[in-house]
Amino acid sequence: MTVRIAIIGTGYVGLVSGACFAELGHDVVCVDKVASKIDMLNSGGIPIYEPGLEEIVRRNSAAGRLRFTTSVTEAVQRCDAVFIAVGTPTKSDSDHADLSYVYAAAEEIAKSITGFTVVVSKSTVPVGTNRRVLEICRANIGENAQVAVASNPEFLREGAAINDFMCPDRIVVGADDQRAQEVMERIYSPLTISRNVPLISTSTETAELTKYAANAFLAAKISFINEMADLCEAVGANINDVSLGIGLDSRIGRRFLNTGPGWGGSCFPKDTRALLATAEQNNVNCKIVQAALEANEDRKRLMIEKVIHACGGAVNGKRIAVFGLTFKGQTDDMRESTSLVLLPALAQLGAQICAFDPSDPHEASELIGNINTCKTPEQAAEGADLLVILTDWMIFKTYDLKQLAAQMRRAHMLDLRNMYSSTEALAAGFTNYTGLGMPPTKRPALLAVAE
Repeated sequence: MTVRIAIIGTGYVGLVSGACFAELGHDVVCVDKVASKIDMLNSGGIPIYEPGLEEIVRRNSAAGRLRFTTSVTEAVQRCDAVFIAVGTPTKSDSDHADLSYVYAAAEEIAKSITGFTVVVSKSTVPVGTNRRVLEICRANIGENAQVAVASNPEFLREGAAINDFMCPDRIVVGADDQRAQEVMERIYSPLTISRNVPLISTSTETAELTKYAANAFLAAKISFINEMADLCEAVGANINDVSLGIGLDSRIGRRFLNTGPGWGGSCFPKDTRALLATAEQNNVNCKIVQAALEANEDRKRLMIEKVIHACGGAVNGKRIAVFGLTFKGQTDDMRESTSLVLLPALAQLGAQICAFDPSDPHEASELIGNINTCKTPEQAAEGADLLVILTDWMIFKTYDLKQLAAQMRRAHMLDLRNMYSSTEALAAGFTNYTGLGMPPTKRPALLAVAE
């Protein structure tokens, strides 16, 4: 049941979606205006870091199911469905989403439609956007062309996107046209029929709001557990046990109850702001979402105080090793990362920052400024007074903690992801270990002398 699909935009959502649709057996063409990205993809390169993506792109390109072009007309003329997967960043002068890329794509798509085509919003867009997309398409299509629209929000986690696409919890499709609904059901039939993935059919407005509501709820969940971590530190409790204790409640769930230095990335920050802007526009007071956003900004600033405290009250002249620059592990995305708040503030206070990130994000120096970036974790730890675990890269768990501790001037660890236990850190030679939401620990003095 092959469907001919065009994807407009080869960013994170577009490229992952296009590759996975091809993996499901569909005929996919991905389009991007940036010729250098298309040239890279056609030559076997990948412009973003995502585990497993390169292999899927290579396999489906070789099979002829996945192609790349700069021509919208070439891609759209032969397609049954065209997915818009362009950016919807926050406007510079407000919290509203900038929909100019979506609307420009819709106009260009419409001019290339020759038969019946479904235009699908994969981009995260505010309620009402697809109605406007339909108006734009109808105003620009040819005399014999027909168009319908659908909203199909993505629920992909960076670093786990392939699995999230191929094994989703659910698929949400908002369509008010029966023909559009049928095309969408054909596209996802390999998942709904073979793997029994539920497909939720809604109106376009409901699908649009579902995406924002999901991200806002998860953001609120993280902000809540971060506040509980602060309370744990104050009363001597352990946040890991608290998270487990409440997360095993089926009404709550364990996922997204891990404390950390604040959420970031391409979705939660801009989507919570856009949801608040929509609420304000409709005279609705969303206090919980507003509180989650404010708590997250406070959380990032609190990390500055934690580093200062771990350095004995001042960071001036201290060498601080930082593991992780991206907003989370398994991705090279630095958007809204806590590193963008924390590292410049520490540098301004006189700290010498030596940062290492496994993905070696190309925009690090541009976004953070005059921060030393290292090629290896050992290089970052050499002579450091403090090691800060800022991002939850799984590969960090494979590092030789004994070697890192031995290279440091003061073997102190500030684990802002609770990736390690105090037991393993101290056993490896760290003299101080501080996590989030738990009492700090030190090696016993007699043990330190004996060694």
